[in-house]
Amino acid sequence: MTEPAPPDPMERRSQRLTTLLRGLSLILLAIWLVAPFIPLLIWSFSFHWTFPHLLPEGWSLRSWQDVANPSSQVLPAIRDSLLIALPVTVLSALIAIPAGRALGQHRFPGKRLVEFLILAPNIVPGLTVALGIQIAFLRYGLANTFTGVILVHLVPSMSYAVLVMAGVFANYDPQAEEVSRSLGANRWQTFRHVTLPAIFPGLMVASLFAFLISWDQYIATILIAGGTVKTLSILVVAAAGGGDRALAGALSLVFIAPAVVFLIIASKYLTGVSAARRLGRR
Repeated sequence: MTEPAPPDPMERRSQRLTTLLRGLSLILLAIWLVAPFIPLLIWSFSFHWTFPHLLPEGWSLRSWQDVANPSSQVLPAIRDSLLIALPVTVLSALIAIPAGRALGQHRFPGKRLVEFLILAPNIVPGLTVALGIQIAFLRYGLANTFTGVILVHLVPSMSYAVLVMAGVFANYDPQAEEVSRSLGANRWQTFRHVTLPAIFPGLMVASLFAFLISWDQYIATILIAGGTVKTLSILVVAAAGGGDRALAGALSLVFIAPAVVFLIIASKYLTGVSAARRLGRR
């Protein structure tokens, strides 16, 4: 019985170098992602901070007390932001699946025009789009309502989601669906057990884009809501414009937190490995 050959020293050295480079890359990426938040964190606890001091001359919890105060507008703004962003995310995903499949797997006259029209809301300046929508919403009674804000957020969010799903379906092989149907599965069973697990990572990416775009909307919310709906982005801009940098820093961190949580939840679905595992469990 032959003994296994001893590991090659050069190969072991190469593996160690690869591991080291991978670790350094992750550290650099973490620093690059976290670095912009450090000034916000310092500002949120600052009382007095002037140039050229590297750190605040005085520290205070005043901004965080204002954020946590039940009588402040922060908690209602977080609630309203979620009540808008979550329906926008769900609606974008529901629209993006059939629309992305049509664009990704079929050729038809005017396809390029359809793709351009889907992308158009993100090409034209957002203020112009919002002003045009505002005029229509005033006529139909959708201005100054949650429904109106959700619909105006849906325009850019759906655009990105559809384009992402079009790319997903462009690389999707529908033969597995045909096999499933030939074995007696109906359309819903085929979609649930075959199609959805295969496209799920891409669907999570599309949903992430939709959520972040809706969560970040400011101009469209101001124009359509007219001040009746105050989202967290409106409070952040108001605090920054008012010169209260400590409160702006605290609100910015609160504003970033849900997006980070959503990204962490979605990150485990962003690889094809997760889809393959789900298919294997079916």
